[in-house]
Amino acid sequence: MDLAMLWFALVVLCWVLFAVLEGFDFGVGMLAGLLGRDEHERGAAVRTVGPVWDGNEVWLVAAIGVTFAAFPAWYAALLSGLYLPVVVVLLALAARGVALEFRGKVDTAAWRRRCDLVLGVSSLVSAAGFGAVVALATTGLALGPDAAVAGSGLTRSLAPLATWPALAGALAGVLAALLQGAAFLGLRTTGPVRVRARWVAVTTAGLVAVGAAVTAGTTTPAAAPVAVLAVGAGLAAARRREALAFAAASLAVLGGVVAAFTAHLPVVLRSTLDPAWSLTVAGAAASPVALEVITIGGIVILPGVLAYQAFSYWVFRRRVASGREVTA
Repeated sequence: MDLAMLWFALVVLCWVLFAVLEGFDFGVGMLAGLLGRDEHERGAAVRTVGPVWDGNEVWLVAAIGVTFAAFPAWYAALLSGLYLPVVVVLLALAARGVALEFRGKVDTAAWRRRCDLVLGVSSLVSAAGFGAVVALATTGLALGPDAAVAGSGLTRSLAPLATWPALAGALAGVLAALLQGAAFLGLRTTGPVRVRARWVAVTTAGLVAVGAAVTAGTTTPAAAPVAVLAVGAGLAAARRREALAFAAASLAVLGGVVAAFTAHLPVVLRSTLDPAWSLTVAGAAASPVALEVITIGGIVILPGVLAYQAFSYWVFRRRVASGREVTA
């Protein structure tokens, strides 16, 4: 494997880790205010992601940084064509962080309800925006011969959002996040929130499975394993196998993102104007010298980040009680 393909694999890994780890964060954010019937239950749901959400978000920084360093042409084309939706996602992520951090700063029910509302809306926008961006990055953009996206002003960023791939990707992003979030709440809580989350997981698993099956039949067969994994997540949740349900839901998200990024290899970004203008792994990669330099940094940094996250999840592995009494 040459360095360009190695770094393509690492780029996909970083985006997968962001999608999987932030996916259940988004899901919990959307579900906390819906599954929690009172302040105690909503607080219990939020506390499941309180210690880890900011660490999960590190993978967005890593994914963007690695894409920029290893594939500057790919990065430039994506950002120029999808600048507005990316900015909206980043603003939603910022709002979500503020809601999580400031929720407990004022001890009033009204303040916490407002923070929960911001948390739910920002999580929904983040999941939908990320799904739309991944879908558009897969189906392609209007790349010209100079690898620049055709169009100018807001039209260049807004036009792709009105297409079916973007809308389908946004819906897929929301459903995947809900499935992961419900499975995570079932795994990490006790009491009433755990029970409600279980049935949300069963329902959303069915919807994800249907969507993945339709995609496999009409667009790419690589989506078929996602449908199987979603069904497995729903069955596991129904049988109260929360750990298995969460693992299957996370693998479904992993499979979906990998399928999206590798659908047209060696092309990494298709041109909808002329296939000859598409960006390939070799054509979009940085110079061999630059790849050698960032490889040295990656060997040092990436294992450390992975080890830190694994340790943090081990420390905060216990369930959070959502009932007034702790139950098994």
